[in-house]
Amino acid sequence: MTFYYCYDAQCGWCFGFSKVITQFADLYKDKFQFEVLSGGMIPKEGAKPVKAMAGYIGDAYKKVEELAGVRFGADYLWHIQNPDESDWFPESLTPAIALCVFKEYWPEQQVYIAADFQKALFEEGRDLSDGEAYRHLLEKYDIPADEFYQKFSDASYIDKAKHEFALCQQLQVTGFPKLLLQVNDTKFYLLAEGYTPLNTLNARLENILKELEAA
Repeated sequence: MTFYYCYDAQCGWCFGFSKVITQFADLYKDKFQFEVLSGGMIPKEGAKPVKAMAGYIGDAYKKVEELAGVRFGADYLWHIQNPDESDWFPESLTPAIALCVFKEYWPEQQVYIAADFQKALFEEGRDLSDGEAYRHLLEKYDIPADEFYQKFSDASYIDKAKHEFALCQQLQVTGFPKLLLQVNDTKFYLLAEGYTPLNTLNARLENILKELEAA
């Protein structure tokens, strides 16, 4: 059985969910597979300056902090609070490509890599549309920089990222984060749609496993 964590690197609610999903993976990584799929929340061809969404984010991030107990970093919030001075054009394709490369090296670390991408953006204020935003993580995950950047610019990894976007559409993902458990070729269970506490995830999984045992 496989958990599919449908997320987007640019999604603030996914950042809020990062601590929960990494704790959940810690609990169950020896019993289940975990696959992270990038959702393509902001198409690259539709990327707009950060000021286009700064007003919304300026309100929403406080709700994420309150509900999830996370903190958005000052370097990230500078771009939200000074949008006319920011040169950011947030989009989802670049971090999705990077994730495809990282996953190739560390498939069992997918949940943690995704969390690190979000920490880089929302805590450290790194622009995930800039390839340099990932350089510090190459050392952490022992990935040769020259290999990473060669793959990062390879068209085949763009195709892999777009394939993940398509998979999320097939799974009828309309918002992030979303956590699904696939138990066979056609049956999926929904464990999370939006921010969900760890105890709720555990309870839902317990109920699913009881149902499967009784079937």
